[in-house]
Amino acid sequence: MDIMQIVALGIISAILIMVLKEYRPELAMQVSIVAGLILFLSMMGKFNQVLEVLKSYAAKADVDILYFATILKIIGIAYITEFGAQVCRDSGESSIASKIEFAGKVLIMAIAVPIYAALFDIIIKIMP
Repeated sequence: MDIMQIVALGIISAILIMVLKEYRPELAMQVSIVAGLILFLSMMGKFNQVLEVLKSYAAKADVDILYFATILKIIGIAYITEFGAQVCRDSGESSIASKIEFAGKVLIMAIAVPIYAALFDIIIKIMP
């Protein structure tokens, strides 16, 4: 899906949602979620292309696959968290959106523990 299709889908969805909000607000929310999911899923192919390039560079640089996989998980959690929080904000639930963002941050911290450990090991080796 190229940028023109993405923008067209976004504009058409926004107009449809504005019209539906007046008559069927519950349906407007569903259209918003579906449009967001379509846009999100359509970008997964592009994300996979970027992922393949990053994997090849990580292999060339001889980066430990554990660290590379951890960083990719962190990026994925960040994108999914942002998407979920925005859906909640669109529905007027900013409180739940904040909780989703908090949960995403905690998960990122938990998943990044191997990176922290490696960093601390390096610092300890450097220190006299």
